[in-house]
Amino acid sequence: MKRLISFRDGRQVCPLGQGTYQMGRRRNEEIQALRRGIDLGLTLIDTAEMYGTEDLVGEAVRDCRDKAFIVSKVLPGNASYEGTKRACERSLMRLGTDYIDLYLLHWIGRYPFAETVRALAELQQEGKILQWGMSNLDVADMEHILTLPHGGECAANQVLYNLKDRGIEYDLIPWSEEHKIPVMAYTPLGEGRLRGHRTLTEIARRHNATPTQIMLAWVMRTQNVIAIPKASSAAHVEENAGSLDISLTEEDLHEIDKAFPAPKHKIPLAGW
Repeated sequence: MKRLISFRDGRQVCPLGQGTYQMGRRRNEEIQALRRGIDLGLTLIDTAEMYGTEDLVGEAVRDCRDKAFIVSKVLPGNASYEGTKRACERSLMRLGTDYIDLYLLHWIGRYPFAETVRALAELQQEGKILQWGMSNLDVADMEHILTLPHGGECAANQVLYNLKDRGIEYDLIPWSEEHKIPVMAYTPLGEGRLRGHRTLTEIARRHNATPTQIMLAWVMRTQNVIAIPKASSAAHVEENAGSLDISLTEEDLHEIDKAFPAPKHKIPLAGW
């Protein structure tokens, strides 16, 4: 059985999910890709009110909602107490579902965390969301979240992470492991710019794999990280899914570290 990532409430997901940022241009093909991913066990699908893909996700999972683990996000500009509640209702309507599996604050805005967290906790109590979390928060802000009423229920943090953006390894990943808060890695392929790198192509050759699969296997190499690459075709989804069968060797990891060095000091969180 393939490795699973566990959330606070005991629910488990495959460490490889499906992103939907900038989807919607080839709707039918993208819906088929998301469905193919679910068939392959990639049940976590990431969207957000900002992406404009919630209706697409809703259509993709209409006949398999019980299998899907939907993640969506509230924009910071909507993240007041009342605004968070209203944004969630709009997302539920667009998704065509009566609950969201994991609902995140997209990034830091002008509203106090306490106000947003109070709304998230109430939405959870009402059953409109099953879990809630954060996105684009560094260690200090995550520590602040945990001090708030209900803050200990924070279930995830979604951040930028790939071979070129390894800053979170210095402190955020260890902190998250210690607090049992899964990290969701967006842009795990570095927007595709790294596929032709000599080191990756050589490691891929040894594994009879593709550079894409090597990059994803690398992101998922630790016990607490979920990768959410976008795949807008079934073939791309199938390629991504092949990364789950790859176990990188110590030699592989050493070569990757030489080509893409790990951080030796604190690096400010990249992303939004």
